[in-house]
Amino acid sequence: MIFSKHNSAPKDSLKKKRRWKFAEVEVILMSMLSVIFLAVFAYAPMFGVVLAFKDGNMKLNIMDAIIKSDWVGFDNFKMFLLDPNFRDVIFNTLGLNVLMLFINFPAPIIFALFINEVWHTKYKKTLQAITNFPHFISWVVFGGICIALTDMSTGIFNPILEKIGLSTKDNPVNLQSADFFWATIIITSLIKGTGWGSIIYLAALSGVDPNLYEAAEIDGANRFHKAIYISLPMMASTITIFLLLSISNLLGNSFEHFYIFQNVLNISRSEVLTTYIYKRGLLQNMYSLSSAIGLF
Repeated sequence: MIFSKHNSAPKDSLKKKRRWKFAEVEVILMSMLSVIFLAVFAYAPMFGVVLAFKDGNMKLNIMDAIIKSDWVGFDNFKMFLLDPNFRDVIFNTLGLNVLMLFINFPAPIIFALFINEVWHTKYKKTLQAITNFPHFISWVVFGGICIALTDMSTGIFNPILEKIGLSTKDNPVNLQSADFFWATIIITSLIKGTGWGSIIYLAALSGVDPNLYEAAEIDGANRFHKAIYISLPMMASTITIFLLLSISNLLGNSFEHFYIFQNVLNISRSEVLTTYIYKRGLLQNMYSLSSAIGLF
């Protein structure tokens, strides 16, 4: 009897190992799509980075251009640094990203704190649905709506500005000009991203112990005190992670967001790295130069 018990233990361990192996296979299969996506769209294009240091001959196919083109060292980087548009492109990219870091980054945090203080469930869900909806509209559609609304002749904003005395029929305000471009980018980004960005912070707040709020109320804390001294510290780790990610992307912009609002009038304030790379790389076939700019 003892002998049979002794032999049953290895069998049980083998069964457990088989179960673990089967579970691992399921996890691996589920993660394969993500691995394939990264391999195709993240790692495979990295072979094209060498074009930044070559004189890419686009008469060849892409692989021959990467392998057979002549090495030119840092000539493509020098070309970009000496470009007359270099200063404006870098200034616009950094300037807009820094402004968005100071204005757009805190917006979802403040909105999450506000939503967290709303106790009426139906109002809370309705407000979240309304603020999350713009995120699911593409920038092309969203930008088209904004451009139509701000049109000098057919838009609704100039009549409103006329009524409050900020413009006249003879001298309407061109909201699509260079003077208003940065404000347009920041406001549209707020409308489209604040509700969606608040979801992760609301998830962090959902883990806060309600007893902390009750204890604070007993001590005489109002809603503002609870938000500042309980809710905000509980989101500190999440805020730190997203702040670091935002800082690391100071030279990156959403191409669609900027390109859809760009026109001849505001090109001096709207040209950023992503739109510049698109124009030089795809429209002018300067792939080596655009590869070099893409490394910034």
